[in-house]
Amino acid sequence: MFNFLPHSVLQMSTIFLSIVIEAIPFVLLGCLISGALQVYLTPERVQKILPNNKFLAILVGSFLGFFFPSCECGIVPIVTQFMRKGVPEHTAFAFMVTAPIINPIVLFSTYIAFGNSMKFAFLRALGSFIVALIIGSWIAYFNRSTILKAELYEHSDHHVENKIRKNLKNNIWSVLIHGIDEFFDTGRYLIIGALIASGMQVFLPTQFMLQLTSSKIVGILVMLVLAFTMSLCSEADAFVGSSLLSLFGTNAIVAFLVFGPMVDIKNLMMMKRSFHGKFILQLIALISVVVTIYALVI
Repeated sequence: MFNFLPHSVLQMSTIFLSIVIEAIPFVLLGCLISGALQVYLTPERVQKILPNNKFLAILVGSFLGFFFPSCECGIVPIVTQFMRKGVPEHTAFAFMVTAPIINPIVLFSTYIAFGNSMKFAFLRALGSFIVALIIGSWIAYFNRSTILKAELYEHSDHHVENKIRKNLKNNIWSVLIHGIDEFFDTGRYLIIGALIASGMQVFLPTQFMLQLTSSKIVGILVMLVLAFTMSLCSEADAFVGSSLLSLFGTNAIVAFLVFGPMVDIKNLMMMKRSFHGKFILQLIALISVVVTIYALVI
């Protein structure tokens, strides 16, 4: 039926659909969690839960990801809602970089992918904690730029904000309404990101990049680029990483496993919706440097 189309276009379409189909359930889950936070999480509750000490708050954010079964596809709406509800930025971003990696589903899939070995699951989790501590500390003590776009602070959630629900049925309805609103707001950025990622996978000279394994640092940098362009969900990327282990070695594969869930194309497009561009560039640069150094020294 589509034989008249070039092979590259068909390949790009297939990759695009696979990314979207893989990501949509997790985006939807993230948006529903965002809806629940909108209804149930109040600034007063945030103040009670989080410690006043900034470093302790970063630690809380880092470990909180263990209890959220979300991959990076759905993490941006959750983090955005955290910040709108008064969660400190350093806590929210510590959570953002660890949650897609340390949740039990991802750790178990990593364990299985590498032949029932805990080595890569441990190195992956450790790397995410180190990145979270550095990112959180940078935001808490050094960052001076605005992070969340002003219109998101000012946005009135007219469906749910003006009514404090005491009825469980109404609460659930409010969660669903907000989650659907968030899903359609975020979904368009997922589509754009998946389109760019599929195009880069088809037209980027991947075979040439795979040949650049002459040194450890080059292999690590190549894997960072592959992680960014392939845009795999963190539940599945370990299986791709294990297939490349013999070619790139442990250091580069660990970089791939740590960096991919934190920064990829579809995630970048969703961040662009919520965060200022200058901050996003600084965040990506710092994550890249920290992950590269970590991969070199392990």
